[in-house]
Amino acid sequence: MINKHKKPSLIDALFPIVILLILLSSAVYFFGDDSSVGPNQIALMLCAGIASIIGLKNGYTGKELEQGIVKGISLTLGAILILLAVGALIGTWLLAGTVPTMIYFGLQIIEPQYFYVSCSVICAIVALCIGSSWTVAATIGVALMGVAAGLGASGAVTAGAIISGAYFGDKLSPLSDTTNLAPAIAGTELFIHIKNMMWSTVPSFMLTLIIFFILGLNTVEQVANKQLAQLAASLQREFFIAWYLLLPLIITLFLAMRKIPAFPAIGIGAIAGAVWAILFQQELIQSFAIGNLSILEANIMVVWQVMYAGVSLDTGNPMLDSLLSGGGMGSMLNTIWLIISAMTFGAIMESVGLLKRLVTSLVSVTHSVGALISTTIVTAFGTNCIAADQYIAIVMPGRMFKEEYRRRSLAPENLSRALEDGGTVTSPLIPWNTCGAYMQSVLLINPLEYAVFCFFNWLSPIIGISCALIGFKVKSLVESSPKSLSKVLRKETPSLQSKLY
Repeated sequence: MINKHKKPSLIDALFPIVILLILLSSAVYFFGDDSSVGPNQIALMLCAGIASIIGLKNGYTGKELEQGIVKGISLTLGAILILLAVGALIGTWLLAGTVPTMIYFGLQIIEPQYFYVSCSVICAIVALCIGSSWTVAATIGVALMGVAAGLGASGAVTAGAIISGAYFGDKLSPLSDTTNLAPAIAGTELFIHIKNMMWSTVPSFMLTLIIFFILGLNTVEQVANKQLAQLAASLQREFFIAWYLLLPLIITLFLAMRKIPAFPAIGIGAIAGAVWAILFQQELIQSFAIGNLSILEANIMVVWQVMYAGVSLDTGNPMLDSLLSGGGMGSMLNTIWLIISAMTFGAIMESVGLLKRLVTSLVSVTHSVGALISTTIVTAFGTNCIAADQYIAIVMPGRMFKEEYRRRSLAPENLSRALEDGGTVTSPLIPWNTCGAYMQSVLLINPLEYAVFCFFNWLSPIIGISCALIGFKVKSLVESSPKSLSKVLRKETPSLQSKLY
């Protein structure tokens, strides 16, 4: 027997979203910064239940709903593995002295008044080279947060600078997964897409650097040299500091540049950190060992423990203890819970057609080209909020709007740029999105605190919409490259092949 699905109404599609917004707002009101350690997860699961009831009403079976949830969660398994590897990496790099060494040298070379700008530029360069904002945040970002504490800089502003730079580099890197995904969905070439993105991306980043330069001049405290020297001395007292302790970082970045997938690259980085800890931090390892253990047993036990539970220092210096404690796979479990809850809700919304119903309503009111591109950007951002994953925020609007762009004779790079402007860069701004949850777990700053300082991530969609509304660099199919046009025509209108050739 064939099960007939009833098309959802606009009320069907809007009801779970309205309830979610109410519940998430209530979670922040009642629990504040703790809203992401349980309340948000409950809100997302309750709304997934509401969306499921609507799906059942419209003729979907329980089995179909279950398959949709499993498929949605399966999309995040790669991210979950990366999170666990990052937890182990942070733990072993703290134990090995890699993170303390980065902080130590950072305190020596970075001037406080240029700190925020330096954060963005450093993260942008590294992300451009390796194509991964997540890897940059977990490596360079963790160290820069430590430097910020030493310089007396704002943690929220520093996180905003790190994320701004990381996503700028990620967005323009040909090695980035999202930078490859967007043109693939839209039907254009990778480097045509990157070239077209620069019209919204580069001005956004230039404005971002200017803002961070001004903030650095006005808000970064001029920490006395004596205080910085004391912090540096504390680092040297607790850890062995040497340039070659940065080799685990170099190994990880080299693997990323060689296009090794993030999970094995970060996992190898974590193992390298464990080896370096055994080689160079024996005094620290022995201080963590419990009981009458041999040197071999102490090394195995401490490294093993650090990979799942992280490092917990007790030096008598609260700032140093806070700065250099953390990591471990266990520290990522709450983030994984949030991701699973968010993806459950997003998967139900997509599998029962509620997301498609929303997009269909939006397309029906886009009468101009500028309105169509602006709507694409807003929809990608909205999908980030609802489906809680940047890949869905690229794929789903891309599939929905692709035919409309072709019907209006717009080059596919317009669509791919809009997907990145609205989908890729806005993902870390949302606490329950996979990217927002990841950044919080790595940088230890709530997205509700750092989001306002992610200037690039806000300016990119704003400038993208502005360009669309005034018609700046909006290409038609005839303006697109012959190769790109030929590809689109071959893929989208096979019946025209005989006329072309």
